[in-house]
Amino acid sequence: MSIPPNPGAAAQPNENLAPVVLVTGLSGAGKSTALKALEDLGYEAVDNLPLSLLEPLLVPDVHSRLALGIDIRTRAFSPQRVLDAQTRSAASGRAIRVIFLDCATTELIRRFSETRRRHPLALDRPVKDGIQLERELFSDLRRSADMVIDTTDLSSNDLRYAIISRFGSGTGKSVTLTLMSFGYARGIPRDADLVFDVRFLKNPHWEPELRPKTGVDADVRAYIESDPAYTPAFQAILQLLTLLFPGYAREGRAYLMVAFGCTGGKHRSVAMAQAMAEALTEAGWPPNAVIHRDRLSGRSGRQQEPQTDGEDSAARDWKGLQ
Repeated sequence: MSIPPNPGAAAQPNENLAPVVLVTGLSGAGKSTALKALEDLGYEAVDNLPLSLLEPLLVPDVHSRLALGIDIRTRAFSPQRVLDAQTRSAASGRAIRVIFLDCATTELIRRFSETRRRHPLALDRPVKDGIQLERELFSDLRRSADMVIDTTDLSSNDLRYAIISRFGSGTGKSVTLTLMSFGYARGIPRDADLVFDVRFLKNPHWEPELRPKTGVDADVRAYIESDPAYTPAFQAILQLLTLLFPGYAREGRAYLMVAFGCTGGKHRSVAMAQAMAEALTEAGWPPNAVIHRDRLSGRSGRQQEPQTDGEDSAARDWKGLQ
C-alpha cells in the first residue's frame, strides 16, 4: 500500500501576508511565555494593549507581523469588543488569528500559590473564585478562538516550543503535526486528536538493566521492537496516519496532535513516538514537534531540544510564568 505524499510539504511562505496573532486566555496560563516565543520568531509583540488601540493597529500592512497580548488586565477589556474587531479586521482583508491559552483550575491555583501572585479578579477572595469568574467572562472568546492550547501539563519550555512549531514555518498551508508520548498514570493529553495505546507491548520496566533508561535509548528501543506484535502494529498505525493526514489537510485542519501512551510514559510510548516520527518524515509528513511529556522522571521533557538558557530539567517549571 503506497503512502500518500504531504501536499503541503513543499509549500512556500506567502510573502504578501502580514499575520496578526492575538494571544489571550486565563491568567497564569502562559500568555507572556507565548508572546516571547512569537517575538523570537520576528513578531512585533505588544502586551496588555488597550482595546482602544487594537483596531488602529490592524490597517493593512504587508511588512509587519504583530503579536498582541490581551487579557483581563487590559484596560476596558471586553471579549465582545475583541470579537467585533476580529470580524471587522477579517472583512478588511487582514485576519486576526486568536490563540487562547487554557489551563485546569487546580494547576492555576498551584501556579498562583507558588508565585504568590494575586489573581486579578480575586484580590480579596479565594483564587478559585477569580478563575471561575474569568472562565465565564472568556467563554465566548474561547469558543471562537482559532487555536486553544491547554497548558496544564506543559512546562514553560514546552509552551514556547509549541508556539514555535506552529508559527515558525509561516506557511499556513500544511497540517502542523505534533507527536507526543505520555503516561496514562498522569492522564491523556488534553490537546490530543488521535491517541494510540501501546501498553500491549512488552514492558522494559520489568528488566532491571533497562528500567532506569528511556525509550530514546537504543537498547530499550531494540527490546520493544523485538516484541512480535510491534512491527505489524507499527505498520498499521503508520498506514492509518498517512491515510488520514491528506483528508485533514483537504478539510483545512491546521494543527494535529497524535499521542502514544503507555503506563508511565517512559519507555514504550517514547520509543513508538520516536520511530513514528522517523517513518513519517520518510513518508513526507515530518512532525513539527516530538514531545515526551513524562519521559524525565515524571517531568515534562523533549528529546533533542537544546537548553539554550542553561537551566537543567529540575528547573523547568512554571515559576515566574505570567
